[in-house]
Amino acid sequence: MSIKLIQNAANADEKTLNNYKHALFILPENEDKSIPFSQALLTKLNRIKKEYKDLGKSPVTVDLANGGLASFVILSDTLSTFQRHTLLRKASKQILEEQPEKIALCIYSNSESRATNTCAAYYVLNVNTAELPNRKKDSHKSNLKYIDIFGHQADHDYGFVNARVAGNALCRQLTVTPPNDLTPTIYRQKVIALAKEHGWQHKEFDMPKLREMGAGAFVAVGQGSDPQDAAIVHLTYNPKQTKKHIAIVGKGICFDTGGHNLKPAKYMLGMHEDMNGSAVALGILLAASKMQLPIKIDCWLAIAQNHISPSAYKQNDIVTALNGMSIEIIHTDAEGRMVLADTLTLASRQKPDYIMDFATLTGSMITALGDRMSGAISNRPELACKAINAGNKSGERIVAFPYEEDFDSDLDSDIADIKQCTLEGGGDHIHAARFLGKFIENDVAWLHTDLSSANRKGGLGAIEADTNGFGVGFGIEMLKILIEE
Repeated sequence: MSIKLIQNAANADEKTLNNYKHALFILPENEDKSIPFSQALLTKLNRIKKEYKDLGKSPVTVDLANGGLASFVILSDTLSTFQRHTLLRKASKQILEEQPEKIALCIYSNSESRATNTCAAYYVLNVNTAELPNRKKDSHKSNLKYIDIFGHQADHDYGFVNARVAGNALCRQLTVTPPNDLTPTIYRQKVIALAKEHGWQHKEFDMPKLREMGAGAFVAVGQGSDPQDAAIVHLTYNPKQTKKHIAIVGKGICFDTGGHNLKPAKYMLGMHEDMNGSAVALGILLAASKMQLPIKIDCWLAIAQNHISPSAYKQNDIVTALNGMSIEIIHTDAEGRMVLADTLTLASRQKPDYIMDFATLTGSMITALGDRMSGAISNRPELACKAINAGNKSGERIVAFPYEEDFDSDLDSDIADIKQCTLEGGGDHIHAARFLGKFIENDVAWLHTDLSSANRKGGLGAIEADTNGFGVGFGIEMLKILIEE
């Protein structure tokens, strides 16, 4: 649903705000008693034994005399984007839970930070109204139709924010879709519809074609499913004026049983979200298209399922990838790097300036970082540094890991060119990156993002939902950085 934005440079008085049942106040660091409803706020703070300055750590909601609800928060100039988004998410949570039709966004922060705070608040309010698939009989759609901004007048219509909201929403909508509603066949149909809607070029490499091409790494995973509807999907956004050519690759495992190395129930639950990397890639593509970024994007989606069946691949199989490398299968639950291997080869043969891939790939990255941030590994150290910067700007935090050659010895095989993984663990997130790097041709600069923070209970940063769409905002910031090089 489209939200209408009304901007007013002047501050609102209490009489005006009494026409609203829901208001979000971004306050200055120094107390100002002339701000509407300040007395009601101070009364509430006194009752709960908090001080005004505490609003910089914990937002407070106040029930107003007109029956409305107001939320108050202080956003310090020293906050990172992640911290700002987190405070705004907490401040808007109770407001949005009441399904408002309109919200007054009242900006009283310092003049130099008003633009930043307004943009962040508009994003948080907007993105958390996205409608996600829900089969509950009593599920409710968002009623929010208007966000009225008081205290700041921008020279734009927040179109770039709306684009990021659309990309994040698409990512989350696809990711939370139940696996019976998002098989590879259905997913491919949805992608075709998106391509038609947004004018993207579309091409598919299905299982017969991939067998003919010799893409044995991808086929090994796809062959265990009935029907064999796995495919590598290629989308292209190519505006008239372009400054760079970027390939975006996403892991799209619609359900991951683990294959013959079957996951226990605790770890198989939620594996319909193992296609999140491909959803991130689509979200970035959609946002970039809406922003009309001057960049050619080739988007590659490795769509498959990892099932157990008589025809499924198994330990000690030897398969030959698209680039001619033979791979010894060590663990069938390391399927993500298999489907990405051939997809990265296809992407690199287009000779883009950069490749970025996104995947919920390894448990060891979650062990290393937890679920609050994601890890990136690159064959160019300077690209990893840019990723950290992009993560900070977007509020989706990135930690860089090394891409060191000595990890290759752990992947030595006696009977094939390379092992798919090891059984010993010990830095599997780095092993996976070293493996994937072997399938990139033409020495293309490449950034691999292991999405350890794709799902966090209770939300993360700007997003209230557990499935948070992490990577879309980061990916857009990466594109902006790379365009300006």
